[in-house]
Amino acid sequence: MLPTIKRQNNWLPSVFTDFFTDDWFPMRAVATTAPAINVKENDKQFTVEIAAPGMTKDDFRVQVNDQDQLVISVEKKNENKDEDKNSKYLRREFNYMRFEQTLQLPDHVNKEAITAKVCSGVLKIELPKLEHVLEKQHARVIEIQ
Repeated sequence: MLPTIKRQNNWLPSVFTDFFTDDWFPMRAVATTAPAINVKENDKQFTVEIAAPGMTKDDFRVQVNDQDQLVISVEKKNENKDEDKNSKYLRREFNYMRFEQTLQLPDHVNKEAITAKVCSGVLKIELPKLEHVLEKQHARVIEIQ
């Protein structure tokens, strides 16, 4: 008895289906999560820390809105391009990440003295406390150093 060879008439889709499986590209199965946030307090201030490895100060926006909320936004776009006029893309990788966190500020935070800094993959926002509660302060954008 001779072995039989099974031929597929439509071999091209099978090649691509077999090649582009989840086993070949394991990153497709990875779940994404929001950055970790720490909030600390001492006698003089609150400190908010957000873990954001690979982010720069230009990826962040920190502001106090009209409802006395601290709004922290992160947006990062990456696109890896290989420009080759002689070929077409079968797969093209790009990343987009957006995150926003809103924290209600207590009345005794000096909204005019809030500072933010990115260092070693961590956004650190310092919110100094007031000695006494002042009248409601206006919305403003906080510059990241």
